Amino acid sequence: MKSIILAGGAGSRLYPLTQVSSKQLQAVFDKPMIYYPLTVLMASGLREFCLISTPIDLPRYKALFSDGSQWGITIEYREQPRPDGIAQAFVIAADFIGKDSVVLMLGDNIFSGGDDFPRAVSSFSQGARIFAYHVKDPERYGVVEFDRNGRAISLEEKPKYPKSSYAVPGVYIYDNDVVEISSSLRPSARGELEITDVNLEYLRRGKLQVKRLSRGFAWLDAGTSGALHEASAYIEAIERRQGIKIGCPEEAALTRGFLDIRQFEALIDAMPACDYSAYLRGVADEWYRLEGPGGER
Repeated sequence: MKSIILAGGAGSRLYPLTQVSSKQLQAVFDKPMIYYPLTVLMASGLREFCLISTPIDLPRYKALFSDGSQWGITIEYREQPRPDGIAQAFVIAADFIGKDSVVLMLGDNIFSGGDDFPRAVSSFSQGARIFAYHVKDPERYGVVEFDRNGRAISLEEKPKYPKSSYAVPGVYIYDNDVVEISSSLRPSARGELEITDVNLEYLRRGKLQVKRLSRGFAWLDAGTSGALHEASAYIEAIERRQGIKIGCPEEAALTRGFLDIRQFEALIDAMPACDYSAYLRGVADEWYRLEGPGGER
């Protein structure tokens, strides 16, 4: 399965911050925003990535991530010259997807808690799988309506009068048909290739699965200045309380076996002395403690 992170758009709602760097490179507490979706996907066992962004911003992502080999993954890059819709990502990255299934995650969506995504990825076989999250302001999002048996029966993009309080977060899992479906879409009234239209086509074919995210799960959309501040405060509170970091790709790489402990420690050695590297040294110490005598330095 391949992975796409869409980090395009002008980020106009975050102006003037986005005059300095792109929305997905803004800090969410102690890490760039883009670290959070990347880590979720790595923790789900995915290793082949395509990052899509604007021609102006792509060099910044390449400087940050390089080819991903430092984390035991691969990252390719594609340009989205104009923000012509989420579904355009599958057209842009068609050669990257090839004949595989694919996960798309938006670069400004932050998820925390539970193992919903790793389970969803590992159990996926065909069709489409999206998620539903209860919100108080569903009119801001794509909204899914369920029947009495919990089966999805309709989807609407930012409806004036929502038929439910369940929004569709920015993560989607599709089989390879998504390339053909996206390529055949016509632009909406907004001039975009809408991801909701992709989901509606899978619904029409009887191949759409909608999983409601558990109550203990947190979804944060950091697309405005207020939401960015709230996301930072949330991440800081959880990390200080639990003593573990959210959105740490190095730790995900070690946990998933993408890196061995020697490679992990080499990454730490290359970092400056800071809270982040100190945390990772603690992760390494815990690894050795759990490994016992056979894992000693």
